[in-house]
Amino acid sequence: MFDVYLPIVVLAPAAIYFEPHDISTAANRILTAAVFAATLLGRPLGALIFGRLSDTSGRRRATLISLVGFGLTTLAIATLPGYQQAGLFSIIALIALRFIDGIFLGGQYTAAAPLALEHAPTRKRGLYGAIIMTGFPAAYCSIALITLVLLHIIPAGDINSPYVTWGWRIPFVIGGLLALGLAVWCRRNLEESPVWKERKRAEHHPLRELFQGANLRGFLQIFTQMSGVWLAFNMVGAVLPGVLQTKVPVGTMTLILVLAYATLIPAYLLAGQLSQRIGRRPFFLIQAATTTLLAPLLFWLIAGGKVSGTTAIASATIALVVVVVSTFAVVTTYIIERFHTGIRSSGYGLGYTAAVIVPAFYAFYQEGLARFMPYELTPLVFLAVGGLLIGIGAYAGPETREVDLRGTPAVQDDTTALRGPTGQAVR
Repeated sequence: MFDVYLPIVVLAPAAIYFEPHDISTAANRILTAAVFAATLLGRPLGALIFGRLSDTSGRRRATLISLVGFGLTTLAIATLPGYQQAGLFSIIALIALRFIDGIFLGGQYTAAAPLALEHAPTRKRGLYGAIIMTGFPAAYCSIALITLVLLHIIPAGDINSPYVTWGWRIPFVIGGLLALGLAVWCRRNLEESPVWKERKRAEHHPLRELFQGANLRGFLQIFTQMSGVWLAFNMVGAVLPGVLQTKVPVGTMTLILVLAYATLIPAYLLAGQLSQRIGRRPFFLIQAATTTLLAPLLFWLIAGGKVSGTTAIASATIALVVVVVSTFAVVTTYIIERFHTGIRSSGYGLGYTAAVIVPAFYAFYQEGLARFMPYELTPLVFLAVGGLLIGIGAYAGPETREVDLRGTPAVQDDTTALRGPTGQAVR
């Protein structure tokens, strides 16, 4: 997740390094969104490639390959020239490398998350899945703090300022080295999933099986739900920082977001425990309601200038981030529980990432909707739509809290996979 957030936080103060001259505001917004969206669009392809590899050749192997892949790609981004040196090649290369980065990043959690939860005891999967997902806010906070320190030591300014010309590269080098270091550690210490090793080894085709019968219905349900999750998240993860920049100084904005994402860490743990207590389905229905009704109100308070002063803006931002983004604490666990061993990585990876594609073009939707309403208020619509999709997906799906992940044969369908430890079907 450290690598996912690099362009959002690190490149923001150095955006002029890659920007063409005399670019319009609308074109600049779309260009910035393209850099963000490139990684998101690469992730479904990574899930497709590495999901099959994980289901047929093992979770461990796919994890190691993807770690090395995005580590090297992130290091390559750190060497890129700017627009003044290379013209349009610089921005094209940045978008292309972020797309490749997305392929390996999508492959990484496609293999690693099932590997982790297949080691976890049934009664603690909600908590363990939430612990895994705390890497997302922890990475954001780490990057933001590193960027703040760098900006204090080597300030950003015009095109010739030290941060713009070379300072932004430092976090990318850190991210690449972290990934490669983790790959070395995993190669020495990581064991293959016992669930995957115990599966029946009959020849099968995970993707073909995923898109048939009950498995296909399960995938479409997850796709609907995750489309809502990603659409709502993009309004907070990608759009909100730009709104905050118009309300408070950049340094203050960064500190507010660090505090908000730090708050997500305990919020995730509580959400994971709550889903283990009340069930995954009721948890998502609650999240759908708060995302549809409460999140637009909180965004309106911030974007519409209804709250003023650092404390009030920070409080509204923290509440908005927790309300919308806490959904991620449970999605990994839920999707992994939704598919059986033979297609689990493919189902999880594609279910989690394929839904990214349509929401990834949020900037274009905003520009279109801005013809009918103020641009800064367009996220209110997408937050509400995202919440509704989460609710529809959750309502259409089963409860999975007691599903047994062990040793399910690749030939079984969705109905057989959703059984508890006693063999009783989970309704």
